[in-house]
Amino acid sequence: MVGLGISGIATAIRLHKLGWEPVLIERAPERRKGGYFIALFGTGQASAKRLGVMETLVDRSSPQMRTYEIDRGKRRYKGMSFVDVPGAPRPLLRGDMENSLFAALPRDVEIRFATVPTRIEQDGRGVDVTLTHTQSGTSMTERFDLVVGADGMRSTVRQLVFGPHENFFYPLNYMIGACLLRNPVRGYATHEGLVLAEAGRSAWVFPFANHNPTVLFSYRVDDVAAQFRGRPIESLRKAYGPEQAGSVLGQLLDEFEAADEYLFDSTHQVRMKSWHKGRVVLVGDSAWCLTLYSGMGASTGLAGGELLGNMLEKHPDDVERALFQWEEKLRPFITHMQLHGLKTRQFFTPANETQRIIRGATVRLMGNRLIGPLAQKILRNNKETMLDIVAQESRATVA
Repeated sequence: MVGLGISGIATAIRLHKLGWEPVLIERAPERRKGGYFIALFGTGQASAKRLGVMETLVDRSSPQMRTYEIDRGKRRYKGMSFVDVPGAPRPLLRGDMENSLFAALPRDVEIRFATVPTRIEQDGRGVDVTLTHTQSGTSMTERFDLVVGADGMRSTVRQLVFGPHENFFYPLNYMIGACLLRNPVRGYATHEGLVLAEAGRSAWVFPFANHNPTVLFSYRVDDVAAQFRGRPIESLRKAYGPEQAGSVLGQLLDEFEAADEYLFDSTHQVRMKSWHKGRVVLVGDSAWCLTLYSGMGASTGLAGGELLGNMLEKHPDDVERALFQWEEKLRPFITHMQLHGLKTRQFFTPANETQRIIRGATVRLMGNRLIGPLAQKILRNNKETMLDIVAQESRATVA
């Protein structure tokens, strides 16, 4: 298992229950404990329960949570955030999910930090993997029955086995920046979220009931490479200028500049004709990367890993058949959610003034007592398709 994130740990837990002996490989020298906002929808919550981690998750939701649409002045009106959409998504920090999963890992699961795969060769009976320690430079080759790449959008496993990143990246031409706020936004409580949505750029403050908020910047670009030529804060300030930032946006930019840890990256979906080759399989962002615009990254990471275990349990003596059926059942939903993510990025960050106006009208309609419930029902049905797939397979496997 390459990658000590949500998908990797979830898959390791599920496979361990089947009697496998997972070895977790992680590039970082130690476990990452931070993270930014994620929403765990019904699909992810159901998988978390079956994996035995739901009860240990910190509850960061609150009935008091509300979100405001704001501008650079002082105007604001009631808005809508991920916590307001149907399906009762649970607001979390990514670290919350990883902490619960890590605590659920059996003690006999081996974890190797500061280690990366540098060569992967396979035959019909197993996979030879050369593992290199990033600090000492020492390497050793070991044989495994299965290799699971859960090492993120820029997956080393995918690069070694399937080919260069550019073969599978579908660029969205958006940049994101995120960090944890050291202080609440002035004039707002920690349980109050904010959305500043302008043509081609937005800033979101995600609230928590018992934790400082996080901020997400999202903006459209024509030249992605240019965004990495200077400091991230310089690219952000340029993207949100030349207008005066105002008090709220100004504070958010200052917080990002002062943050000890932050995320700054381009956005891509990963699109592949197959997520497995022989005895090597990719899960989570390594395989599909729905992007944050879908809201389903964490949920599909959990459910995808669980479903992989279900198929391996169903076909214990035929790994390739298990992988084929896993992908056959999962791909329709992932394809649907990638298309959904392309549409919802307009809700996150309207690309132009027309989209901004439509977005504003949509937010107001969703809050309408007559129209809102119908729209929410449609959204709920779309989001829960995968839950049915995984639940059915879980029942079939147990039977």
